[in-house]
Order: sequence, then structure tokens, then C-alpha cells
Amino acid sequence: MEEELKSMKDNEVWDLVKLPKGDKTIGCKWIFKTKHDFKGNVEKYKARLVAKGYTQKEGIDYKEAFSPVSKKDSLRIVMTLVAHVDLELHQMDVKIAFLNSDLHEEVYMDQPGGF
Repeated sequence: MEEELKSMKDNEVWDLVKLPKGDKTIGCKWIFKTKHDFKGNVEKYKARLVAKGYTQKEGIDYKEAFSPVSKKDSLRIVMTLVAHVDLELHQMDVKIAFLNSDLHEEVYMDQPGGF
């Protein structure tokens, strides 16, 4: 949990502020996951702090939502080109991908308990 909060602090995800009069907060919760190696042994435990965005109402709390993901057809085309031209393909994972987008409106989230 400390690692997740440190990552958020290092990436300036939030500022601790007083809630302006008339505004409301959304809650937050911890999501816990256990990572295993190929033999099924526990490799590490992960914790993610997420906003309870599902409590917001479209048109009232936000205008639209968008998450860029690729379609299966796009991936198939790329894989076909890689195989056809005999290229090398590299994969990567961005651990903090969702911390790197800018919000265009102010969102106030409750501070996680104990922190």
C-alpha cells in the first residue's frame, strides 16, 4: 500500500486540499491482488488505490469517458505484418499508465483511511 501511495505522490497524482463548499467527493477503495509465478508460487502482493468512479452520474459528474484500447483486428494486422516481413516484436507494460493522463475538471476524492 505504501508503494502505491509513493508512486502516486511521485507522479503528483493528487494534492491534499480542503473540499470547496458545494462540491462533493467520490470514495476510494483498495484492490488487492496476488501475483504468482509459472509454478503457482506467490511472487508478490499488489495493492491499487482506485476511485469509486461508478458512483458518478454521466452528464452530472462528468461529460464522457474514454479508455484507449486496441481492437483484436488491429493486433492481428500488426502480428501478420511482423511475421510477413520477419520483424522482431517487443512488448512492454506501463505500470502506472492510468496515472499519466490529465483531467480537465476538478475531481475530489476521499482520503484513504489510515493515511
